[in-house]
Amino acid sequence: MKIILTSDVSGLGASGDIVEVRDGYARNYLLPKGFAIVATKGAQKQVETIRRARENRRVRDLEHARELQEQLQNLGMVRLSKKVSKKGKLFGSITESDVASAVREAGGPNLDKRLIELKGNTKSLGKMAVGVRLHPDVYTSMHVEVTPAG
Repeated sequence: MKIILTSDVSGLGASGDIVEVRDGYARNYLLPKGFAIVATKGAQKQVETIRRARENRRVRDLEHARELQEQLQNLGMVRLSKKVSKKGKLFGSITESDVASAVREAGGPNLDKRLIELKGNTKSLGKMAVGVRLHPDVYTSMHVEVTPAG
């Protein structure tokens, strides 16, 4: 079966790639999980949109990674607002995509959530250090402050 990947699948390809897989693998795993769509003429028009989104998130080379590192270090403290209970506990926990959205809203670069490394489960208010692996040779950390929303 010919499919179009909508997200990166290890051992198969990156988002926007058109690949041929066995019917059962596509029907039972890739399609229900949302990792792929069936390759039809209409869907193939979406491939370019998927590829453009992938290019915007991708770190191109070492020089680009160092530019992103400098932008992140110049941001300073990134603030992230979440709903909290009366006792000050978060509803849920802080995720990598929450941090990526907060960086974007603070005027920073558009980071892929897979580049962000959180240490443990964060379910409380306050400041925390977050690591970002931009390139195999470039690692930076930034400070995120979790504040109550509202």
